[in-house]
Amino acid sequence: MNQTTTPTTDLILIGAGLPRTGTLTQKLALEQLGLGPCYHWVNVIADLDQVALWDSALDGEKPWEEVFAGHRSTVDWPGGYFYRELMDAYPQAKVLLSVRDGESWERSFRDTIWTMSYGQSLMPLLAHARAEVDPRWRRYLALVDRMFWGPQGTFAAGSQPAQLIEQMAAHNEQVKRVVPAERLLVWEVGEGWGPLCEFLGVDVPAEPLPHANDRDTFLERVIDGALGALASWRESAVATGG
Repeated sequence: MNQTTTPTTDLILIGAGLPRTGTLTQKLALEQLGLGPCYHWVNVIADLDQVALWDSALDGEKPWEEVFAGHRSTVDWPGGYFYRELMDAYPQAKVLLSVRDGESWERSFRDTIWTMSYGQSLMPLLAHARAEVDPRWRRYLALVDRMFWGPQGTFAAGSQPAQLIEQMAAHNEQVKRVVPAERLLVWEVGEGWGPLCEFLGVDVPAEPLPHANDRDTFLERVIDGALGALASWRESAVATGG
């Protein structure tokens, strides 16, 4: 596995904002501004072979050239989890910290990522059923656990609402301390194009900032993927008499 720390293709922007801070909207916006393709967690869901690369990163390797080949930016996790390592690997890249009100962020995070791990609604039940018949998806869920809830996880200190909000705030403050001011933009999606375009030194598009419903996209990808995998498993079981 490639461990080079000097990638041959450069990221221009590193998103350090937590998931559920409008990161899918950010992905669309950056691609509209010419900073695409933009790597996002949806890339991992679409290509579960990527999970092995992120596991290796958590083990201390640096597979950045392999992960980000052809990409000019990254937002959301898993990339944001490694914002400090990526700052070193891409010293010319700027850093975008997307932020959101703590209580609304916590509700959104709980409805999606937390629920997939711990909930008892249809979505997590389907996700865990898929893990029983799809080893790659099982490894993906293990990566989610490791990156969010395990000893290395962003939310290792607890997953109660107040704990999540506290850790969210701590992450944001850490980014502000670590990233030099000239490399950093703290931005809410509701601020629109202006601050983002000024930070990147590009013209403001005539079109409004794109809007993507992160929650619906997340649920659709998890549920549809699970239903597809379970249907394939059933067809195989019927065909083989299993």
